[in-house]
Amino acid sequence: MVKFVGILALFLTANIYSQSINQESLNTLQQNDVASLTTIKELNTFSNSLSYNLYDQDDFTQSSSEINNLNTLNLKNSNSPYEWKWLRDGIWTGTALGGAVLGYSLIISKDDITEVRLQEVLAKEKDINFLDKWAAGNDSEAALGQSNIPFAISFATPLVLLFDDDINDHAGQYLGLYLESLATTAAIYTITAGLVNRSRPYVYSDGASLDRRLINNGQRSFYSGHVAAAATATFFAAKVYTDYHPETSGKVFIWGGAAAIPATVGFFRIKAGQHFLTDVLLGYALGAATGILVPELHKKKIENMDVYPSSGTSFNGDTYSGMAFRYSF
Repeated sequence: MVKFVGILALFLTANIYSQSINQESLNTLQQNDVASLTTIKELNTFSNSLSYNLYDQDDFTQSSSEINNLNTLNLKNSNSPYEWKWLRDGIWTGTALGGAVLGYSLIISKDDITEVRLQEVLAKEKDINFLDKWAAGNDSEAALGQSNIPFAISFATPLVLLFDDDINDHAGQYLGLYLESLATTAAIYTITAGLVNRSRPYVYSDGASLDRRLINNGQRSFYSGHVAAAATATFFAAKVYTDYHPETSGKVFIWGGAAAIPATVGFFRIKAGQHFLTDVLLGYALGAATGILVPELHKKKIENMDVYPSSGTSFNGDTYSGMAFRYSF
């Protein structure tokens, strides 16, 4: 996931910048179009007053209406419900990518557990909560491979929306928001997985090899990064599509599909012995929240809400830096 986010970041820098310039040119052309339309309507009205007996008034009204509707449609199609601010979003995305790199370094630096520690873990199996206890000992290599199918589909889902003309007109901005969403999820997940140790369900399986049970990867059950990433991608796609097309029919199916794909990933990850149910539920909630909130916080209509980088010194003299949230009443 970290590699995918990095590649997407390199691709987007030039794309978004180019599109911002194109958008400025488009806005200028639209203003000229409106001015031209006003001139055309004035000339048509004047011509109609001089040639009333030669032209039918209904035909003139219909023609002017069609021109006006066409121009309005073009202006409407050129608008995006979101806004991209280079300073804010550059810092946000850069910080998130940096956090993901930090988290990944924490993950790979984790130590393997010893056989003594393994016995201590197994002795506490009876203390696993009732929501997770049934998954202890799961270990299916087939399910692990099957989980990769809906996982790959989830990442591709937002890219399919580029075939939508309205979204494609703002492809750079759209992909920038997608990268920002994935980077945020990656940072939260990798740092958490690097700092928290929880044995995967397969560690409790007698059928798993000793080496596999001792390796540090076996201590990354909390929480499910695969489910979090999948939920971020699919809920992001559903959120953006419905924001671009608020009057679209079939929203139940759009959101239902967005919910089903990461849930399927979670089902197979539990069956494979990679995560417990609570790991999947938390990853699902965090991923879905990120996929929805990142586009929502970028919507143009939220003029009284802002997210921005902040740094300074606290009352006890400690320095701090991070992202601040402001809502104006």
